[in-house]
Amino acid sequence: MRATSLLPAFLASGLLLATGQADPAAAARARGGASANVTVDYGIILAGVPIGTAKVVGSLDGPRYRMDVSARLTGLAGAITGGYGSGRASGQVAPTGRPQPGTFAISSHSSSASITVRMALTRGNVVASEIAPPLLVDPERVPVNETNKRGIIDPVSALLMPAQGRGSLTDPENCNRVIPVFDGATRFDVVLSYGETRQVDKPGYAGPVLVCNARYRPIAGHRPDRPGVKFMEDNTDMSVWLAPVEGARVLLPLRIAVRTMLGTNIIEATRFDRGGPAGDTAQAVAQ
Repeated sequence: MRATSLLPAFLASGLLLATGQADPAAAARARGGASANVTVDYGIILAGVPIGTAKVVGSLDGPRYRMDVSARLTGLAGAITGGYGSGRASGQVAPTGRPQPGTFAISSHSSSASITVRMALTRGNVVASEIAPPLLVDPERVPVNETNKRGIIDPVSALLMPAQGRGSLTDPENCNRVIPVFDGATRFDVVLSYGETRQVDKPGYAGPVLVCNARYRPIAGHRPDRPGVKFMEDNTDMSVWLAPVEGARVLLPLRIAVRTMLGTNIIEATRFDRGGPAGDTAQAVAQ
């Protein structure tokens, strides 16, 4: 994985989630005062072995949103690596219905390294960014130019998915989209397509979920000849399950599955709480 994804496999998998071109009328309804507070707890499993936990806390207040994520490796993996981290993004929902982040930051730590990424954005365009410690100069890396930093969405804001169109939140069209992602170091597209609709019964949510298939398409910042990059380009075994949040016409991930070179990585909700006061967001992430 990239250095900026060191903690969370969870944040890296969050790159599979973003919004597309939503119906302006739906966006107008969101800007008109819709509000929601959602907390989702996840378990992280790699090759059938539990390796960690994660949490997403989202707050939507009219056009403004804030998303907080945290993840921690547990058990033997945690004892060996000490891996943990967190991320935050805030911004507003544009007239098109697409999140336009204003700030983005992630910080990940392990026993061998700590990495922090910060970005400031205006209308989806990066105006400032910092990675500490800086990435080493690598002539094999495809250069990231200024064009690659325009019209993008960060990995944390990507977890907020306003519905497309005026139909049901579980309309298959809410899967079909191409997502331009920039994480501060690499620029890539994730191509989502509808797979199926399933019925689930989880603590906090019972009902239909969209199952979206995903493909990875690198654009810049990657090293094309690396085996991991080629593996992900050819990977057809990636999916995300999206659950609706009725009050604000948005969807959030209930399950993410990505086949890796070490086995299938599954991040699955253990609790889906669609309530709570707006001020509880930061406290919930800290727990």
